[in-house]
Amino acid sequence: MFRETLDQWCERGILALVLVLLVFSPLAFGAARLQDMLLVQALTAGAALLWLARLWLNDRPKILFPPLSWVVLAFTAYAVGRYLTSDVEYVARQEWLRVLTYAVLFFLIVNNLHRQETTQIISFTWLGLATAISFYAIFQFATKSDLVWGFHSGYAGRGSGTYICPNHLAGFLEMVLPLGVAYTLVGRGQPLTKILTGYASLAMMAGLVVTASRAGWAAALLALLTLLGVLLCHRSFRWPALGLLVMLLIGGVLTVKKTDFFERRIRMAMQSNQLEMNTRSDLWHAALRMWRDHPWWGVGPGHYDLRFRAYRASTTQLQPERVHNDYLNLLADWGGVGAAIVLVGLGLLAWGILKIWRKVQRDGGIFTSSQSDKFAFVLGATMGLLALAVHSLLDFNLHIPANAIVATTLVALLSSHYRFATERHWFSLRWPAKSTATLLLGSALLYLGQQSLRLGRESLRLHEAAQLPAHSLEQAAALERAYEIEPDNFATAQKLGDLYRLHGFLGKSDYLEFAQRAVRWYQLGIANNPYNNYNYTGWGMVLDFLGKHAEAEPLFFKADAVDPNGYFTSALIGRHFVESGEYANARPWLERSLFLFRKDNVVASSNLRLANERLLQAAQEPLLQKLREEMQRRTK
Repeated sequence: MFRETLDQWCERGILALVLVLLVFSPLAFGAARLQDMLLVQALTAGAALLWLARLWLNDRPKILFPPLSWVVLAFTAYAVGRYLTSDVEYVARQEWLRVLTYAVLFFLIVNNLHRQETTQIISFTWLGLATAISFYAIFQFATKSDLVWGFHSGYAGRGSGTYICPNHLAGFLEMVLPLGVAYTLVGRGQPLTKILTGYASLAMMAGLVVTASRAGWAAALLALLTLLGVLLCHRSFRWPALGLLVMLLIGGVLTVKKTDFFERRIRMAMQSNQLEMNTRSDLWHAALRMWRDHPWWGVGPGHYDLRFRAYRASTTQLQPERVHNDYLNLLADWGGVGAAIVLVGLGLLAWGILKIWRKVQRDGGIFTSSQSDKFAFVLGATMGLLALAVHSLLDFNLHIPANAIVATTLVALLSSHYRFATERHWFSLRWPAKSTATLLLGSALLYLGQQSLRLGRESLRLHEAAQLPAHSLEQAAALERAYEIEPDNFATAQKLGDLYRLHGFLGKSDYLEFAQRAVRWYQLGIANNPYNNYNYTGWGMVLDFLGKHAEAEPLFFKADAVDPNGYFTSALIGRHFVESGEYANARPWLERSLFLFRKDNVVASSNLRLANERLLQAAQEPLLQKLREEMQRRTK
């Protein structure tokens, strides 16, 4: 009796931790910051610990292992291998930690939160959260504010809610909105419950509108029309679905007529569409080129941004972070093998939904109702994932942890509905299987906990350094303490190299010591990440400062090999030739830099002006010399 009671409390504890995780991650800027993701990992590890306790509180525990579980295990194992063989360990480790977190969360939900009541609790929690965030987005839109929890998002005039980017808020809302509509039309709730879910759905629609995310609009509209189309084919829900469809059409027409918001957004889209699509096209072509060069395994987990400089077109001077297409991002980072595993998973998910579709529907009769909470969830979750799949063609919602967690939870809860279709996927764990499960789960728990502590300590040190005076030696000491914790963080190494280089450039008596320190940190940065061109140029600038121009030149050319179409790299190479007095060699690099990017390109423009002045002086010098000689001859 005591063990049963303790087991129930562990189950409730898992639900509580998962709910905290699901609420926290969207509220914390989508958990896109490292410190927020660390808390997500800690919550996941805590829930895994309670699951581990449940395994041993039951003599022969049963686990639900639907077919999709094999794909999750396969991709997790593949992610371990790609992490261990990646070029840049620090970035690959963080990507691998995300994969591990989502995998543990998937199995946690499938095996601990598969009850119908639990599914409803999670769904209604999402509806309440999405409603609150939508109101925040509407407030931002109405006040033209770009503040998100006091931070500037840079999207004034668009609602981003608790996310930085409005497109990612649209990704969250488009997954939750179909749930609200499905529970309103299909669920078995009381009239008050349906009024609340309907009100939440209207609020989410308004929140989606003010995000001004065109891809989000299209994805959500497709999902809602598909949902209503399914219900129109169902005789029990035909009239409610038709009524909602008519309301949507009337509301849409009235909104367009009463406000010029849509007109302005569409006009802006037409004006900027060519530039926007050209930029996205450049990002997509870079991803395809990476995949063609690394077809089987990809460039590495999270490596697209690191490798982008070598593949970018001359028309794109930004650092994109992601491909703005989740499918191409998958190919570029994980290769054909990773994409094949995911494709199999999507196929199994679709097959599983079709298998359980009929099992969760109720055929209404004279004395029975066709309304079903199980059917409402399956329908709403399926349409939410469909919306995300469409939106992922033009954005990277799956690389925003909060949205990836929502998608993982929806997939896990859908997979848990296999129990309504068949009993084949329930397994009783005997001692060998229980020991294996304990080993796997315990290893994941320990690793997540250890990494969360380690990265958390580094994050605190980096935060401490950010609060100190910029470029001060105190800041350098704090950065060095952070690097001691994470000796693979190339960004910290570059910051230290730049800091000591600037101190050396002050020209004080200890300039040589600072120059040597800068070189050492640039070398460490190159060892951590050989694809960062700024470590090569920083090292080269130190050598130029010391008058070692011949030694600096190969480093600048190496930077150009890493970043052949980078305007700033070209500007620094031109500056190197100006420093070494080779003004004719400097001009092509500086002119190319200005061709690639002209606005506010001070390094290139100022050095080109200097190079032209010196070349003009050199060209005029023979004529001046002749004039001086002629004047001397006449004087004699």
